[in-house]
Amino acid sequence: MLVSVRIIAGSFRSRRLEAPAGLATRPTSDRLRETLFNVLAARTAGAAFLDLYAGSGAVGLEALSRGAARVEFVERAPAALKILRGNLERLGLRAGFRIHASAVGAFLRHAAATSKQEPHENRERHEATFLGPHEVLFLDPPYDAAEEYAATLGLLGGSAAGLLAVDAVVIAEHRRKQRLEDRYGALERIRLLEQGDAALSFYAASCSSAQQ
Repeated sequence: MLVSVRIIAGSFRSRRLEAPAGLATRPTSDRLRETLFNVLAARTAGAAFLDLYAGSGAVGLEALSRGAARVEFVERAPAALKILRGNLERLGLRAGFRIHASAVGAFLRHAAATSKQEPHENRERHEATFLGPHEVLFLDPPYDAAEEYAATLGLLGGSAAGLLAVDAVVIAEHRRKQRLEDRYGALERIRLLEQGDAALSFYAASCSSAQQ
């Protein structure tokens, strides 16, 4: 069963997207996406955006619509990947994105290992192997997979921190009643927004960690 969501603003404003129904690949609601991108308004244009647990791609596609330079979609479910590719085709997008058919943990560990292997000056030339840095990183695991939050935020605050640009923001969508930690390694929560049954936790690398 599919549901319909829409792009809120930008070059693809009001265009309809398909999304899989159900908690396993639950699409971020139009209202919550609007709230998210209102907060990210000054960050999105020209940004490298990482959409983890991408599902239908609605969040990453919203970012592209609002001028993100590139979006990396990470999703492993075959049904969701089919819908994501269909949405990209529906919008006529041929560039500015990459799809990684992978579990998020495996993707982050591989990207972290690759970034350490590549000399800094060669990273741009070897973009296929080095996936970063990103100014905005968004994660929306299945609500019932609570362990994914700690695992993913732990990687981003630890061994996979090389995927974060200076002053990057990491946003986790979660159930309002699910309390995430205030800190995961170098990541420190800087903002919590609650809307209905959902919440958005915003994280950034703490100043003390960045100086170490």
